[in-house]
Amino acid sequence: MEHFYQLGWTLDSAGGASGEAYMAEQDGHKLFLKRNSSPFLAALSAEGIVPKLVWTKRIETGEVVTAQHWKNGRALEQEEMKARRVALLLRKIHGSKQLLNMLKKLEMKPMYPSMLLAKINSSLSRQVLSHSVVRRALIYLEEHMPVLDKAFYTVCHGDVNHNNWLLSEQDELFLVDWEGAMIADPAIDIGMILYTYIKPEEWENWLSLYGIDDSLALRKRMKWYTIIQAIAMVEWYEEKNRYQDMNHWLVFLDEVLTRNRFI
Repeated sequence: MEHFYQLGWTLDSAGGASGEAYMAEQDGHKLFLKRNSSPFLAALSAEGIVPKLVWTKRIETGEVVTAQHWKNGRALEQEEMKARRVALLLRKIHGSKQLLNMLKKLEMKPMYPSMLLAKINSSLSRQVLSHSVVRRALIYLEEHMPVLDKAFYTVCHGDVNHNNWLLSEQDELFLVDWEGAMIADPAIDIGMILYTYIKPEEWENWLSLYGIDDSLALRKRMKWYTIIQAIAMVEWYEEKNRYQDMNHWLVFLDEVLTRNRFI
């Protein structure tokens, strides 16, 4: 990011796994800069789902840098994930034809359950497969493949954990970090929120806030997608040698498999 240093900006890392995000400041003016963001960011900004996009520039290295308004704020607490505003923003995302059309223009194809399962099967290490709960989970995934007409597929975030929800000091709620965006069954996002943050007795109420009825078919789909995402988290933390976090997800995976055993 030497280009911006030369223009008199001060840059500080804004964290994140990619290491490509920065807080840039000049004369008291702050921006959130990111390298190589997807063109999808402009559509998200227009919908008010992420902080407003200010500009997009291609710099001398050929990389594309985007600048958004810097928002002082914080990630949501786990307890706050049950809030009505979370359900409403997720419903807005899943229901947006503009976002869906943008991903289609970017030639993104729907991500079917069979594709997700093939991807996870091809990537798991021997270490991850050594855990009996992972092997049981893979059998479950093979035997309970969900079916949903692709006409109901929507834009999905794919990583709706509480750290990706930004609450600004102006009480604005955003969902950030869209690198894993996909066209898929919306149950992939809904399931992770419910299994991770919402008590089972509160599921029906949360789904009502979101705008859909609770049903056995929905619960089956949510369980399937939550299991496959939990395996992906086990794999990610194993690759990072973060074994305590990996063990947390192994326990979570076992709990999801055990709950609603007849689904």
